[in-house]
This record gives sequence, C-alpha cells and structure tokens, in this order.
Amino acid sequence: MNEPRTRGVLFDLDGTLADTAPDLGGALNRLRIERGLSELPAETLRPHTSAGARGLIGAGFGVTPDDAGYAELADRFLTLYASAICVHTRLFDGMGEVLTRLEQADIPWGVVTNKAARFTVPLMRELGLHERAASIVSGDSVPVPKPDPAGLRLAAKELGVEVGDCIYVGDDERDILAARAAGMRSVTAAFGYLGCARHHSEWGADHTIHHPLELLPLL
Repeated sequence: MNEPRTRGVLFDLDGTLADTAPDLGGALNRLRIERGLSELPAETLRPHTSAGARGLIGAGFGVTPDDAGYAELADRFLTLYASAICVHTRLFDGMGEVLTRLEQADIPWGVVTNKAARFTVPLMRELGLHERAASIVSGDSVPVPKPDPAGLRLAAKELGVEVGDCIYVGDDERDILAARAAGMRSVTAAFGYLGCARHHSEWGADHTIHHPLELLPLL
C-alpha cells in the first residue's frame, strides 16, 4: 500500500534538527565545576541530552526531580545554558539541505520540542531558522508535552496540513509515541541521541534514518 503524500514535516529539536549536546553538556560541566567537581566527557553526557535538565542533572549529579536539591541544580543549569545557548550547536550534517529541499518543494516544516519556549525561540533565531519554520511548538506551548500528541496536532494545524499527511522525525521514543498518538507517520532519527532506555529498533517507528538526507526519499 502506498503511503499518503507528505504535505508537512515536523522535527524534534535536540538530537534531530540540531546537535545541541555540546552546549547542553557544556552547561552541565560548568555547573559541576561550580560545585567543585571535574568535567564529564562529552560522550558520557550525549545520550542524556534529549531528556534535558532532568537527564543531564541525573547523569551529572545522580539526582532526580524528586530529590532534595534538584530544583536548585536545575535552575542554575538552565541559567548557565541560556547564557551560552548556541556557541557550539549546529544543524546536523545534511539537515540544512533537507530544509532547503522542503522549501523548494513547497512542503512546510516546523519544530515540536519539549524544550521551553524561552530556550527554543532564541536558539531557533541563532540558527537562522525562526523565520523559516512554519510552526515552532515548545514544551510549554501546550498543556502536556510529548509523548502527548497535543504539540504535534497544534503544529500540523499551524502548517495547514492534516495530521495524516505529516511526518514527525525524532530521536527519542516519546517522539515516536507522540506521532503515533497524533496519527502521523513517524521517523526515528538514528543519528541523534536515542536516550538510554529501549533500543530504537523496538520503538515501532514507520521508518528509521541514519542521516538527515535519508529523509528525502520518504517524501
């Protein structure tokens, strides 16, 4: 059976559209230094990046949001991150070409992320993408973030596209769950961070790509 024509493409931000791990990990390591600890290797922190402050603070300090002191650590971490949000962050290799090709084909694209808008908007501006994206939905743009499908449905509406005609690309299992709940086709970005839980082959995505350019034949 042929798949429906793709009329809109939505991307997760961290680990899918852009490699934000260097700046997020850098903020975590600056926080560790402030607390008298040594830096952790980038490769240790990278898999935790898609989980944001919760994941990185867990990796860096061994605490969870339920633990005493977590809120203070999270606040300071986010302050440090906001002060250097796009120093080393870059689009993944090939992603710039993907976005250009989508625009040339008049296929609107957008971002749905669990990142708060106070970080998403400045980062998208720094990357030169804020005016190009047809929709930018942050974690606090909707009542419940991913894996709830509300953000994806809002983004599809802003694109002017039926959810069934959209593809959502993400590097975390919650992205695939959100796409399925929204009624969108899902694509696992296996070049991303992929989290630390189940292997991505078990997520049940419609497609898996190992390089951004592999998305183009799916359109």
